[in-house]
Amino acid sequence: MKKETRFETEVIHSGYDSREYKGSLAPPIFQTSTYVFENARQGERRFCGEEEGYIYTRLGNPTVKMLEDRVAVMEKAEAALAFSSGMAAVSATLIALTKTGDHILCSQGVYGCTFGLLEMMEAKFNITHQFLEMSSREQVEQAIRPETACIYIETPINPTMQLIDLEMVASVAREKRIPVVVDNTFCSPYLQKPLELGCDIVIHSATKYLCGHGDVIAGLVAGKSEWIKEVSMTTQKDIGGVLSPFDAWLLLRGIKTLPVRLDRHCQSAEIIAEKLCAHPFVDEVYYPGLKTHQGYEIMKKQMKKGGGLISFTIKGTKEEAQDFLDRLNLIKIAVSLGDAETLIQHPATMTHAVVPKEAREEMGISDQLIRLSVGLEAWEDIWSDLEEALNGLK
Repeated sequence: MKKETRFETEVIHSGYDSREYKGSLAPPIFQTSTYVFENARQGERRFCGEEEGYIYTRLGNPTVKMLEDRVAVMEKAEAALAFSSGMAAVSATLIALTKTGDHILCSQGVYGCTFGLLEMMEAKFNITHQFLEMSSREQVEQAIRPETACIYIETPINPTMQLIDLEMVASVAREKRIPVVVDNTFCSPYLQKPLELGCDIVIHSATKYLCGHGDVIAGLVAGKSEWIKEVSMTTQKDIGGVLSPFDAWLLLRGIKTLPVRLDRHCQSAEIIAEKLCAHPFVDEVYYPGLKTHQGYEIMKKQMKKGGGLISFTIKGTKEEAQDFLDRLNLIKIAVSLGDAETLIQHPATMTHAVVPKEAREEMGISDQLIRLSVGLEAWEDIWSDLEEALNGLK
């Protein structure tokens, strides 16, 4: 029996055996679009599912499979599936779980493009959605309808950093036989494992912490092997949002340092959050690792640490918030997160600009809200840049 290893070891070794690839320490890149059959009958057997093997890279690739196997181990899932972007993963999941007339129950806030997808699904296919705080068992129970096909959750929510008790929601959903989907991008499987908390499907924008270097666009879904196989052979195959072998290889490389990077992200974010709380030109700070955060007890229960993302509001107008961003020198204005570089953005006019103003305000996204992805630089340098820009608001 194989000896069980810890997460830090799994991210380096799981899903790959160098003995199967001529001793190559680094996984090979199978940069091919198609595969040669030994004979016509083998091709027939593979196409009808009688024989395992590769057919065409849209339907499977050895390098991509290594990534999927590694992520499945990391999330404690039976299987995983890689996509060409986080939104390809989100859209494939929601399309696979729903049909015309269904209803999706969502956390109070979601990523702007997820919001746009939900709006499109309602307009084109009459698949409705509802946003809910999910602050209590009773609230979730009352919001579930006969046509509710799934519950979709971000926690922490982008960009308000609100937390949702996954065990509580999963318990309600299990009684109703409704699958729970969790976007785990902000935490990665190092900080949070939704499947172990009773949820059914995990989604990642692998562009973020899993990659960690700002050079890949990718998405991942993990869950039960039967469901993953169904999505692979239907929704993903026919819509075609598959990941390239080279991007899979870059992700395999990035994932090896995930625990080390996140430890640093979290350590610096904790310090920066405390300092932001004490600054006179900062109104509110939203960081799960703060004892004053509304979800601090949930964080302690389901997350390893507070994460590398901080949101905060400044005392001023939208224009002053934008001026603050423009005064920064070290910190880059960009809409991603989880990179080595510290990144900052204005959600109301950037990632969530597609969300109507009234809906944004209901989600807690004001014109004064700023989202900060704390990078791997020395925290002293990050804070110096922030402090100087904040002091310029005088």
